[in-house]
Amino acid sequence: MQAFDRLEGVAAPLPLANIDTDKIVPSRFLKTVSKSGLSEALFADLRKAPDFVLNRCPWTSARILVALDNFGCGSSREHAPWALAAFGVRCVIAPSFAEIFEANCRNNGILTVTLPREQVEGLMALVGDPDQAVLAVDLPDQTVTATDTVHRFEIEPAHKNALLQGLNEIDRTLEMADAIDAYETSRRASTPWMWEAINI
Repeated sequence: MQAFDRLEGVAAPLPLANIDTDKIVPSRFLKTVSKSGLSEALFADLRKAPDFVLNRCPWTSARILVALDNFGCGSSREHAPWALAAFGVRCVIAPSFAEIFEANCRNNGILTVTLPREQVEGLMALVGDPDQAVLAVDLPDQTVTATDTVHRFEIEPAHKNALLQGLNEIDRTLEMADAIDAYETSRRASTPWMWEAINI
């Protein structure tokens, strides 16, 4: 997983609440288990409209999305963060996120930033101007900077550390391999009949 540290890039405004995972990546794209080609799937139905934000410069190269409440609601599909990452999006800013979607983003190296709605609306108005569409997101300092305005966000320390180091859940589990091996060795010694019964 690609680590997240600091990001400065074009931010696209999505002035919609309750953007569900079917809007992010329509179900017809779920047949694949590969991440290849999923950039075309991102908001595929919305992008049919020529004036959709991701079809217009400079937002065609958006690295950040700014949206409204409950982003990523609906079904749990990991293809949604896959499609975001394939397009180049590394950060989504919103007042709130669906819990499973947020975890899926984190496990795919995408930072979700929760800010109060009034701050999000201010950022959205700003980045809607092509001349002011760049934001800077600093994970170590936990800040979002727009021109001269700095917003601070909160993140759980464990989640912050995982993103900074580029660790998904499997990586974090493997970090504890020695402790897991020690436990299994101890368990085998204290309950040998269990291991004989299951022939391991």
